[in-house]
Amino acid sequence: MTQYSNIHQTSNFAVLSVSYEKADVETRGKFAFFDENIKNFVTRIHDENLGDAFVVSTCNRTEIYTTTSNYLFVAEEYCKTIGVNLSDFLPFANILTKEEALNHLFRVAAGLESQIIGDFEIIGQIKKAYARFKKERQNSNPFLERSINSAIQISKKIKNETAISNGAASVSYAAVHYILNNQKKLNEKNILLLGVGEIGQNTVENLVKHVYQPKIKIANRTQETAEKISEKYNIPHIDYADFDKEVENTDILIVATGAKIPIINKSHFQNGRETLVIDLSIPHNVDKNVSENENVTLIDVDELSKQIQETIQQREKEIPKAEKIIKEMTKDFLEWEKKRKLAPNIHHFKAVLKNMERNEMHNFYRKNKYININDMELSEKMIQKITNRFAKYIIDNPLKAEEISKLMHEILVEQPNNEFNEKH
Repeated sequence: MTQYSNIHQTSNFAVLSVSYEKADVETRGKFAFFDENIKNFVTRIHDENLGDAFVVSTCNRTEIYTTTSNYLFVAEEYCKTIGVNLSDFLPFANILTKEEALNHLFRVAAGLESQIIGDFEIIGQIKKAYARFKKERQNSNPFLERSINSAIQISKKIKNETAISNGAASVSYAAVHYILNNQKKLNEKNILLLGVGEIGQNTVENLVKHVYQPKIKIANRTQETAEKISEKYNIPHIDYADFDKEVENTDILIVATGAKIPIINKSHFQNGRETLVIDLSIPHNVDKNVSENENVTLIDVDELSKQIQETIQQREKEIPKAEKIIKEMTKDFLEWEKKRKLAPNIHHFKAVLKNMERNEMHNFYRKNKYININDMELSEKMIQKITNRFAKYIIDNPLKAEEISKLMHEILVEQPNNEFNEKH
């Protein structure tokens, strides 16, 4: 009898999460995962036969999702890939398994686990992360496919049916919010944005939206990207080679780059100009030594998150509605998994009935040289009805599924075979 492989069950689903809850910006930076790590990591877990895993790495969290019960081995391969020790990683990691891991994924997708509650940027990052790993792995994992799709549905449903995302409170808006509250005569200030990735673009969009005719310029290591964003928002860009010179005339510097080490330091601020520096990068791309210059104020992601508590308090009131949606969608997911898990049992049962039908039809035809089409249709309906009854019973009683399936196999297959062998 066909046995169901449990390699992609919830029972083998796990997540190892390092987030702002346990780790500060510096620590999160040590465990950040970059796109160039993907191929090496996927190769490692494939070579070690550790099933499937993918990593979501953002400014507030780095999480390893895996469908293998050997999640510590997966974590070890992850640590080898990024060049840290497992013993350094685990103290900061929350480890969740089975339904708790699934629930965590759904809560993250819903923005309930974000440092800024209701921040839906995370669902886009989850989709991109999984797509990149799937492409490198060159196959699809049915469990992960379904869980990611469910997470996307949950995110959409919560966004449409609750007010949990009302009021702009993303990291990018938090930066603009801070500028609006702490800078006077903002339309006279020279603003320079370094890095036009997703967060950088969101920051530009918020600046253009909330500041009247901002004096903003953008810079990016890749000139072509800078030109595209410059054209999109109708703002000037500078050559990256001219960045150091431009900083000398900058009042507000926003850094949203993806470097592994700080690329801005105190040497950039030697002319005594009062400068606000906002570092939106994880790990830090601005060295803390810039603050040694008394005219420079440095703000990072953790500091920004404190600026929007009023919005958060309003969003917190919507959490019960969001959790209700997650509960309903989780129930649907587990029902799907239960049916998928038992599908081989059901298919086997129906195949046995179909085989019995063919034998009986064959015998009937041998005797009568004729079979009525209505009899065949009736027979098919009976088989489907009996199969539906069998399926409903084992789905409603999953703990008895294997026992009942085995019993049906003995009655419908083994016993007739034994009787046939005794006669012949």
